[in-house]
Order: sequence, then C-alpha cells, then structure tokens
Amino acid sequence: MLTLGHYLLVSGLLFATGLGGVLLRRNIIVIFMGLELMLNAANLSLVAFARHGAVSAGLPDYNAQVLVFFIITVAAAEVAVGLAIIVALYRQRQTAHVEDLNQLKF
Repeated sequence: MLTLGHYLLVSGLLFATGLGGVLLRRNIIVIFMGLELMLNAANLSLVAFARHGAVSAGLPDYNAQVLVFFIITVAAAEVAVGLAIIVALYRQRQTAHVEDLNQLKF
C-alpha cells in the first residue's frame, strides 16, 4: 500500500529534477520543461495531501483536485504562450541558449 510518504518522495524527486533542469541547463526549452515538471510535482503533492486527509460526512474532499484542474488549465495556457515566445525568439536570434538572449529589445 502506498502511503503519503511515497507520494511526497516522488513529488520531491520530480521537483528536484525540475529545479536541476532550470538551474543547470542553458537551453530555454529544457528550462521551460523543468518549470513544468516543478509545477506537476506541486500538483502531485497537493493531491496526495488531499487524498490523505480525513473524509467528512462520508464524502471525500475534492477541493484540491479542483484546484489541480485549474492549475493544469493555466499551465496549458502557459505552455502555448511560452512556446510561442520561444519560437519567436528562435526565429529572431537563431539560438535557444539563454546566454545569447540577454537583450530585451530586438
């Protein structure tokens, strides 16, 4: 049987992997994927805490699942906008490395 600790361990590993991708990589696509991985790790821990919580009046509490649904919806919009910005930057500068994208004006 999986306990809350197992879910939090997996969530922590996912978050650490995403944080490592953000801090150590120079490619903007990998940084973007690391940010999404960190967001999904937070979603996993949120759902794990909600499932571990007590059941009130015989019905489970679905507030955290609804919150995760909205977070995933916002993340999908973020991916669409973020990838559009990355494609525009790549077309303009012909690179996806963060060091080469140091100016805000084109």
